[in-house]
Amino acid sequence: MKPLRKAIGFSVLLLLLFMSACGGGAPAATEAPSSQDYSYESPAATEAPAMEEPAAEAPASSPQQQQNGQQPPSNNEPYDMFFEDYGVNPSIDTEDDNLSTFALDVDTGSYTVMRNYLQDGNLPPQDSVRVEEYVNYFDHGYALPPPHQAFGISIDGGPSPFTETERYDMLRIGIQGYEVADEDRKDAALTFVIDVSGSMDMDNRLGLVKRSLELLVEQLHRNDTVSIVVYGSEARVVLEPTPGSDSGRILDAIYSLQPEGATNAEAGLRLGYGMAMEAFNRDGINRVILCSDGVANVGLTGPDAILGEVSHYVEEGITLTTIGFGMDNYNDTLMEQLADNGDGFYAYVDDVDEARKLFIDEITGTLQTIALDAKVQVDFNPQVVMRYRLVGYENRAVADDEFRDNTVDAGEIGAGHSVTALYEVKLYPEARGRIATVLMRWEDPDTHQVVEISKDYDTSQISSDFRETDPYFQRAVVVAEFAEILKGSYWAEESSMDDVYDEARRIADYLYRDDVMDEFVDLVREARRLLD
Repeated sequence: MKPLRKAIGFSVLLLLLFMSACGGGAPAATEAPSSQDYSYESPAATEAPAMEEPAAEAPASSPQQQQNGQQPPSNNEPYDMFFEDYGVNPSIDTEDDNLSTFALDVDTGSYTVMRNYLQDGNLPPQDSVRVEEYVNYFDHGYALPPPHQAFGISIDGGPSPFTETERYDMLRIGIQGYEVADEDRKDAALTFVIDVSGSMDMDNRLGLVKRSLELLVEQLHRNDTVSIVVYGSEARVVLEPTPGSDSGRILDAIYSLQPEGATNAEAGLRLGYGMAMEAFNRDGINRVILCSDGVANVGLTGPDAILGEVSHYVEEGITLTTIGFGMDNYNDTLMEQLADNGDGFYAYVDDVDEARKLFIDEITGTLQTIALDAKVQVDFNPQVVMRYRLVGYENRAVADDEFRDNTVDAGEIGAGHSVTALYEVKLYPEARGRIATVLMRWEDPDTHQVVEISKDYDTSQISSDFRETDPYFQRAVVVAEFAEILKGSYWAEESSMDDVYDEARRIADYLYRDDVMDEFVDLVREARRLLD
């Protein structure tokens, strides 16, 4: 069942590779890979026909801008951006369905894409907003799980300042994973697949990729290995598997990267996975890291030719992380879904600070996975909860009856990472007792045992005053409202960016040493200006 789901997912994604025209850690395998031939000789790709690019026209106002009567976008607004509209979750009566089930997600790319837009003086497209990625970009201050326990569940709640109707509250459900010290991290076999096509010939694309990888080299262990595959019109190996102790050779390979040709992403991924198999570490981390603007315009064969290989790589324990770079001709949809189907995560790097966060501050969580196919199911009490709405996670839904189906693909979580979900709930007047039971289920990547934990939440634990709740809870609610306004969600139609800005400034006083919060206030201020 699971390989079939993977195969279908990758088939759709690789079709996207040809249709989009352009201008932590992995589970330790219990056995060494089979002796099947994983040749990574890349066939010569057909060059894309030379074309004279038409002069860029000034972009028209978006529907959101027209709706809000705002000024037309600036001349530097990104063009040919690919995003997917996953809709907005409805409010559900508990009498009809008291279970809510979804796959956990640690992606953050949607937030950094938004930041890039706003810092350039543009509103992000509504379709680019995935609310859960905004919320999960921030630290939530959860306590680490008890010793010898992989995860802890935190639940808190209170009213929202953006919901005037009485008896509506917000619940914050937090999943916190255990931390792994850097010296205890498993050795990693990392294979970078880097887009060096002409579209990457910008300082904030290939230039930023180089600076990001320089930061990573500083964090390598002696027994880590790094391989580098690049692709333009065709794919080729730049660096054979090289130990982390030979940092000079790795840096020389990074510095040598130059833009070339068209964009044969299919050949790059094929060659990258083949190289990852050659460097496979049976007892360590095996990860392919795709660095690209996510577009493709050249490829020799259809996806079926490599479909079996790709799904086999995932089953062997090679995960895929996708890291997006650059604006204009950027395919967010492809990068996000490739990571989801490759048992990895998706991030977008818009500056060196974000690269530092990914490759230095959170390097162990970036590389070492501590949970596979992680899912959450929330069982709401119909005697207490009238209705509920999951905020975000629209493309991470799991059927309720598949929660305990171990063949169903879900999310992966890195060491020390936390995942947060918000629910808007309406309680019955004067209702008392259990609000919900939160269940989490995942597969241990080392033992492959499936583990399930749960925690109850009661009406006596919910706060009656938003400003008396945990400041991290307050921030999560404000960030979610900010995202829903940018998304054009009908649940935020009565909300004001002015109110979001006022709440954000107030919360920043509690978190006065939090640079990320200060930056968020600036982003809300800019969004408010653009919406005026």
